[in-house]
Amino acid sequence: MTMYRHPDPRSGLVIDTHELGRRVGAMKEIQRIAEAPDGIGMDVIGVSPGSPVDLDLRLESVVEGVLVTGTAVVALTGQCARCLERIASDEEVDLQELYLYPDKEPDDEDASRLDGELLDLEPLLRDTVVLDLPYTPLCRPDCAGLCPDCGADLNAAPDHRHDDRVDPRWAGLTGWTTDLDDEQASLQAENKE
Repeated sequence: MTMYRHPDPRSGLVIDTHELGRRVGAMKEIQRIAEAPDGIGMDVIGVSPGSPVDLDLRLESVVEGVLVTGTAVVALTGQCARCLERIASDEEVDLQELYLYPDKEPDDEDASRLDGELLDLEPLLRDTVVLDLPYTPLCRPDCAGLCPDCGADLNAAPDHRHDDRVDPRWAGLTGWTTDLDDEQASLQAENKE
């Protein structure tokens, strides 16, 4: 069980809904840039802590609480899973969540709630971005990756090749093939005479 923490009103991801009151149909639009919190993403790709999060939101007062809809643009950084090159791109995610008033009883105990008149977008942003991340991040769709033998970047050297390797377990037999070929050639020469 995680400990509940009150939202920090100084955070750009915490929004004060005081202006909406509890008037059903009241609406407020918000455009702002906030700082990304720590830990959004996975080891191989994610949002850098402190990077800008461009929010374009609409808050609507409804009977149960405040409905938040809109988008967030985050800066993803990471590493290509095939060639290990650095990846950097902007990702736009759609946000939609109903924040229940504190006195409303939800059907779902994990439902998002207002803390007084404050709503915290961080859990919503974190969940939405993580679910939208690529399972296998690539620098480009046709990334050739690295050579499994020497680690050369196959994107930079598409004609990169190695001589056929002999499995060390069969290395002792490589000479037998040549000996058999020579022996067969000798037999064929004798048969022609």
